[in-house]
Amino acid sequence: MTEETFFEKFDQFADAPDAVAKMRELVLDLAIQGRLVSQNAEEETAHSLLGRVASTAKTRGRVSSESVEPNAAFPIPSTWAWVRLPRVLTKLTDGTHHSPPNGPSGDFMYVTAKNIKTDGVLLHGITYVSKKVHDEIYSRCDPSFGDVLYIKDGATTGIATINQVKEPFSMLSSVALLKPSEAIFNRYLLWAMRSPFFYAETRGAMKGAAITRVTLSVMAASLLPLPPLAEQKRIVAKVDELMALCDRLEAQQQERETRHAALARASLARFADAPNPANLPFLFHPSYAIPPADLRKSILTLAVQGKLVPQDPNDEPAEELLARLELERANIAKEQGVRPPKNVPPLTADNYPHDIPESWQWSRIGHLALVIDYGTSQKADGDSSKVPVYRMGNIIGGRLVDENLKYVDASIDDLPGLYLKTNDILFNRTNSYELVGKAGIYTGPDDMATFASYLIRIRLPNTLLFPVFYSVAMNAPYYRQTQIEPEVVQQCGQANFNGTKLASTVVPLPPLAEQRRIVAKVEQLMALVDALETQLAASRATAANLLSALVAELTGTRHTGKVSVPATTTTGRRGRPRNSA
Repeated sequence: MTEETFFEKFDQFADAPDAVAKMRELVLDLAIQGRLVSQNAEEETAHSLLGRVASTAKTRGRVSSESVEPNAAFPIPSTWAWVRLPRVLTKLTDGTHHSPPNGPSGDFMYVTAKNIKTDGVLLHGITYVSKKVHDEIYSRCDPSFGDVLYIKDGATTGIATINQVKEPFSMLSSVALLKPSEAIFNRYLLWAMRSPFFYAETRGAMKGAAITRVTLSVMAASLLPLPPLAEQKRIVAKVDELMALCDRLEAQQQERETRHAALARASLARFADAPNPANLPFLFHPSYAIPPADLRKSILTLAVQGKLVPQDPNDEPAEELLARLELERANIAKEQGVRPPKNVPPLTADNYPHDIPESWQWSRIGHLALVIDYGTSQKADGDSSKVPVYRMGNIIGGRLVDENLKYVDASIDDLPGLYLKTNDILFNRTNSYELVGKAGIYTGPDDMATFASYLIRIRLPNTLLFPVFYSVAMNAPYYRQTQIEPEVVQQCGQANFNGTKLASTVVPLPPLAEQRRIVAKVEQLMALVDALETQLAASRATAANLLSALVAELTGTRHTGKVSVPATTTTGRRGRPRNSA
């Protein structure tokens, strides 16, 4: 297979994660392996080129050592040579290690890592230093037009570019200066330094924990495959051509994604306006590529707006249900030995989050609940013979999962009062900001498990309300956006939401029969989303496998992440070189 054929097959693996990025990596892998353009036996070999070009590179004032022959990382053509980076440079250094006074005006520009971009030195927002400061820095680190600049410190470590600025400037030590010798074309050096191989060479030996850093000594020890000079220029031309093709493919992908996003929005809007079975195919059409997370949010939103199932005029209206609930809740609480929330503020029309059907009512959680209470603060352990304790991490997707459970003795004072009953709802009251407000419903047997103090339990009267519907409502986007986020308090790096505020949150009250129909429809649609998500994952996996297979067919390599490792190489990273200099 040729690379042209490979690119022609793009649509077959376009859904693979980071498909275009991996294609760019492949291009650079092929380029530095001598597989991108043909070799010309009449050209001066890299060995001959190195023989007539003196090595004068210095690293921080010391001549770089060439006493140890570099070892081959992968096979290269016989006309190429393995070298260490300083062998093809006249200078390898970095800027000042002491940040000098700089500001919006001065005599010479002052470049730091933030100014280094893949397409050159960004001068927008540049600062300046005095001539005295510049002269001191420039005497050792003197970037010129056409030199290669490389970010070696910080979050953007690894970015390399060619200096397009003609006037002198000073640099900070976060940027390395590489002056190419006559043995290497600066654009070949640039592409080689952007290759997955070179990235792994330098980043693999990176120093620092808080700030990532590639030292000059690491750079000086890095290996580089060196082609003949004429071939370097052919490689660069081919890489430029293929990278331009990648740019076009990327633009096509973005255009397609934009178009699909518009179709997805239209599909969701169509279903929201007319949520009936006839419009379901539009919601789940695979061509629209609606993210499953967006589908789930839309389903929950429609559920609490009364748009997911039709209203039945034969149902008991929510107004009558609420009146009956107010009369019977105290009796039910007395029978169950619990105390309903007190001092819950009355509800007014100003508190309504959105429109609901006429047969529905709005209510506060505290006006519906039999109990709202905090969990146990007793220390738990890993003894599974005791009583399971549900914690924050057990709330996933509106359910409680039995993973990584802890346990407490059945004899603690909090029990039996804090035993969970089937259909109790647990609410996460403290955690990071985005996790506060998670709610899940307990579906296990009565009096077999309890819950931790960072959770709040809500128990609703099962005979008058369908608690699963309220778990749905509390996981709907409106509930978090209008009921939780405005009242979250940040304390000591954590977000908090207390039981009093929870009792005041507003939820819809449909007729009881409709609550059950809504939940049944939600579960049906969520199962479809789960199936769609599985299909999408399988499609992406198939595309990724196809991409890997095409890479292997094209290069005769097995693709292992960032770097393509030739299948014929058996000596590993430090095998003997085919050629060295």
